[in-house]
Amino acid sequence: MTMTGNLYALPIPAADAFATYCGGNAGGSNETCVSLATIPGAEASFVIRDSKPEGAGKELRFTAAELDDFAAGWVRTRGLTL
Repeated sequence: MTMTGNLYALPIPAADAFATYCGGNAGGSNETCVSLATIPGAEASFVIRDSKPEGAGKELRFTAAELDDFAAGWVRTRGLTL
């Protein structure tokens, strides 16, 4: 079962629920990081945050299907393999 409706109406996950993924770090320890957590109360739904100070408080929310589609498209576009 996946979430339908407004994911932004659901509660924000606790800070310790986020996993941080980094790469590059050309300008500091958190410059190229994003954080990902599942959304409480929504099965197979996620929130992504930017770690940069100018991105503080901004987030994107996706169902698992949306996030999977994005990830697969990104891998194809970049010519990456898993």
